[in-house]
Amino acid sequence: MTTTSSAASATSTILTSIGVGSGIDVTSLVSNLVAADRAPKDAAIQARQTANTAQISSLADVANGIDSFASALTTLVSGGTLFSQPSVSDTSVLNATAVAGKPIGNLNDQLEVVQLAQSQSLQSVAVADPSASIGQGDLTLNTAAGSFAITVDSSNDSLNGLAAAINAKNAGVTASVVTDSSGSRLVMKGATGAANAFTLSVPAGTSSGLERFAYDPNATGGMTLAQGAQDAIVKLDGVQVNRATNSFSDLIAGVQIDLKHAAPGEQVSLGVTRPSAAIEQAVTDFVAAYNQMQGVIAKATAAGGNGQASGPLHNDLSVRQMQQQLAQLPSMTLSSVGSIKTLAEIGVSTNRDGTLSVDTTRLETMLAQDPDGVEGLFNPTQYSSDPNVTILSAIGKTKPGTYTVTNLVPAVGSGDASGMIDGLAALAAGPNLIAPSKSDALGLILQVGGPVASATITIDPGLGGAVQAIRDSLRALGGPIQKSQDALDAATKQIADDQAALDTKESAYSDRLTTQYSAMDMQVAQFKATQSYLDQQIKMWTNGNNNN
Repeated sequence: MTTTSSAASATSTILTSIGVGSGIDVTSLVSNLVAADRAPKDAAIQARQTANTAQISSLADVANGIDSFASALTTLVSGGTLFSQPSVSDTSVLNATAVAGKPIGNLNDQLEVVQLAQSQSLQSVAVADPSASIGQGDLTLNTAAGSFAITVDSSNDSLNGLAAAINAKNAGVTASVVTDSSGSRLVMKGATGAANAFTLSVPAGTSSGLERFAYDPNATGGMTLAQGAQDAIVKLDGVQVNRATNSFSDLIAGVQIDLKHAAPGEQVSLGVTRPSAAIEQAVTDFVAAYNQMQGVIAKATAAGGNGQASGPLHNDLSVRQMQQQLAQLPSMTLSSVGSIKTLAEIGVSTNRDGTLSVDTTRLETMLAQDPDGVEGLFNPTQYSSDPNVTILSAIGKTKPGTYTVTNLVPAVGSGDASGMIDGLAALAAGPNLIAPSKSDALGLILQVGGPVASATITIDPGLGGAVQAIRDSLRALGGPIQKSQDALDAATKQIADDQAALDTKESAYSDRLTTQYSAMDMQVAQFKATQSYLDQQIKMWTNGNNNN
């Protein structure tokens, strides 16, 4: 059948090219008929393709917009410019910084650094060769972490071997070999704090050569004490407190203190610097960015009418969801602690067209009345209702919410702490409890300092966290935006398939018309040949009759 069709097509071309047959240009006629049949179908597919392309582009603009909005807020908040910072009258003595997630309140304290924390360090007598034999036997290392047996035998009989054996115990003490012009010495160092003092002893009555590496503050001989372990001693408003390290955040709520040097008798003043101007600017910038985002959404979802075209995404559910969730931000609870909980309370309101505006007078008043409360709207925070429960996990590791912890029992000796987090048994690691993988509190890590029957852990997102949560829910795998993208991708494929099907259909239609008109043209040619023959015969007959 293919051969017959090709032959008919070839015959048609020859006939029309030499003017035989009907005299009709079959090729042109078929082309015009096919074009007339195809034009509206092509137009419909092109219209679908144009609309689909516009939807893809518009959805990308909206998705990129929420990404940028969330990212900008996260960057602004993480930069630390929106929460109060401690001020220090003499930074050569100490530094003070705000602890993320914990408001510092009205800081007004005097701090005196009486003594810095330091670690115990020991040094041995010098030996000529750190690889040479030092004697074989046993030593006992006693530290705050327990008692550890150190064995020196033929495999590690050297100064280097002894240092390695001590380090292998992970006892909170490090050993190294220091070499100078006088030879090589074993140097041992512990952690800072008086409780981290340590001793190294050999069995009584032994003489293996290892006794020169022993140390006991109550005995003579052995290693030399280069520096004793001691606590940091500070006076906070005249009250003396000790700390094992020179960096601590449990003395003044929300403040990390880093001691630099002792200055007995000097009173260092700690105050607070409020970022009021930065917060006012942040509110203004947020409102501007929000309104810009709403403008992108409004254009994409416009209903049209009155001569105006509808937006590419006017029927897209994912963008409608985004619009609805963003519209809740002014009234959303961003901080559960304090008197200010929403943006609306500091002067951010919604206009009739869905945009936001800010009452600067109201904002300035609230900043003056409750600066910590206003800061809490922007900065993510986390709180424990019981002082025996300390949150160790970093800000942002646990999704916002309020979690109940019950039946908490602290670690005793070498045992682990125990308890429940949101009704599920917590994973234990020494004094710490970790929320299990199936818990809504996944990522939460707590340190238990004492028995607790029940307490609550509150994780507040702040504005940046709230916008990021909206963005994450929309952008999640299988979420609204992905579903819209998948639908548009499917539509793109269907349009391509429909275009290919139309090409095939119209090609077949063209072949069919060509065959039909070529056959007609050949029949007309045959009719003309018969007519010509009859004309000749009639003329012959007529001429013959006339001659008679």
